[in-house]
Amino acid sequence: MLLAATACAQNKSKLKTKLMYTEKLTNPVVKQAINALQTANKTVWFSLFTTDAELYDDGKLISFRYFSDSALGHEHFNSIDRVEDDGLSVYGKFHSDQWGDFKTYFKFHINADGKINRLDIGQASY
Repeated sequence: MLLAATACAQNKSKLKTKLMYTEKLTNPVVKQAINALQTANKTVWFSLFTTDAELYDDGKLISFRYFSDSALGHEHFNSIDRVEDDGLSVYGKFHSDQWGDFKTYFKFHINADGKINRLDIGQASY
């Protein structure tokens, strides 16, 4: 079965929609997080993370809250090219309104309660 997420971003009065296939995502929590990112759904996004979640961008600890508030609605995957580590590591082509298009990774760490407590992101070379 083919599952898809729709990525939406507001551009003043114009709504842009991008269809992205998420069938490669095998971890249900990761799939929900990527779908929330793609659709800029902050309510779902924040509900999947612990209140003290850590975010590392290319190895540097940054504010998870600041990243989330800045990225959702302005950043999304254009494609998912690889999924590894039992579905916790996602590699793909990514779009950022600020930084343009590039290859990236998102590596999710999920605690025993099923919440994401750490997310590692960065530019990928594959």
